[in-house]
Amino acid sequence: MASLPIRHFFGASRAITYPNVLHLTRYAVRSRGFANTATDDMALPLKGFKVLDMTRVLAGPYCTQILGDLGAEVIKVEHPTRGDDTRHWGPPYAKYKPDSGKEGVGESAYFLAVNRNKKSLGLSFQHKSGVEVLHKLAAESDILVENYLPGTLKKYHLDYETLRKLNPRLIYASITGYGQTGPYSSRAGYDVMVEAEMGLMHITGARDGPPVKVGVAVTDLTTGLYLSNSIMAAIIARSRTGRGQHIDAALSDCQVATLANIASSCLISGEKDQGRWGTAHPSIVPYRSYKTFDGDILFGGGNDRLFGLICDGLGRPEWKTNPKFEVNAQRVANRAELDNAIEEVTKTRTTDEWLEVFEGSGLPYAAVNDVQATLNHSHVLARDMVKEMEHDWCGNIKMVNTPIKYSESKPSIRTVPPMLGQHTDEILRDILGMGESDIESLKAEGAVNR
Repeated sequence: MASLPIRHFFGASRAITYPNVLHLTRYAVRSRGFANTATDDMALPLKGFKVLDMTRVLAGPYCTQILGDLGAEVIKVEHPTRGDDTRHWGPPYAKYKPDSGKEGVGESAYFLAVNRNKKSLGLSFQHKSGVEVLHKLAAESDILVENYLPGTLKKYHLDYETLRKLNPRLIYASITGYGQTGPYSSRAGYDVMVEAEMGLMHITGARDGPPVKVGVAVTDLTTGLYLSNSIMAAIIARSRTGRGQHIDAALSDCQVATLANIASSCLISGEKDQGRWGTAHPSIVPYRSYKTFDGDILFGGGNDRLFGLICDGLGRPEWKTNPKFEVNAQRVANRAELDNAIEEVTKTRTTDEWLEVFEGSGLPYAAVNDVQATLNHSHVLARDMVKEMEHDWCGNIKMVNTPIKYSESKPSIRTVPPMLGQHTDEILRDILGMGESDIESLKAEGAVNR
């Protein structure tokens, strides 16, 4: 999700000077409250960088969670009473422990998915004093990420042009549905609207069925991935120039980019796309899922040799020399006949039985698993993709782990997603050096949470 109308928030950033990006290990990275050399912090490549996270829902929080997994200190600014929208998106919820002292349904699973390794500051920038707090944080930070409609933050003096004067090294990243420019720039945007508008929904779904959205908000996620990568590139550029910059990330642009080979085909041919193919492939047969006795299995017959492996495994070696199926072009021309023949065979055994048949054959194949089966999959667990953490108020919770493995760096889940405003006092006191009386004044005013 990106670029919803404003309701709350904050922003900004400081920075770190490195004479040469190739010599990072020789320089201490210092930010108020900690000091570490890059050599010591090899396990967490972004340790020492401070991120102000003014985003909510998915694309922005997913981006800043990636930065947090890599070691950045992420301060998530939320409305002091409502918080991030997704705190209320449920069920399911991780229920509070009976002895937690907390009331309510618990912590939303949606919020828990994209807000680990962050500190929560409950603050409203509709108060002048709240804006002043954010300006002070801006002077202390490296990166700001926000997802408000273009121009919205300017009236609160939290726009890039204002904050760069406080911190010329600020990397200020804006996520919107349709970008900072263009005829749609003022539109609010959720992932599903962009999937529809920018072609993805049209090519997703069964061959003869209606257009459908992807099962997860994939445009939000790819935008978060693109933006995290762009922020790290901006950090490298800043190490050379000493200057920050404004990054304009639009869900619409990222969706167009991830049309990839299908967009290229349309650009080169000048023709319309071929529509929806379900699990099938427009130019390879067999390449789709087939019903089994108790589920589904997917085969990838990407060439004639692989097709032969399918024939042998299914006990139909004669298909390899059938003129209708011998080469891929003929298989494509006789798609319906071959697919039907394959499914008549696959329905006679269970999915697990077919997995055993093709194990070690060299054929690309897979069971079609639901999400719960995926999270309990032996390979997923062996790759350490599920982590169990202790939440102070909810007890043990399981989370999907960060996916990339390094030879030396060790991205990790170090802290569970925060409660709303959990770190407000800590941030005001330890990062900004505010006294208790000043903090109490902000609370009394309603600028920060109690």
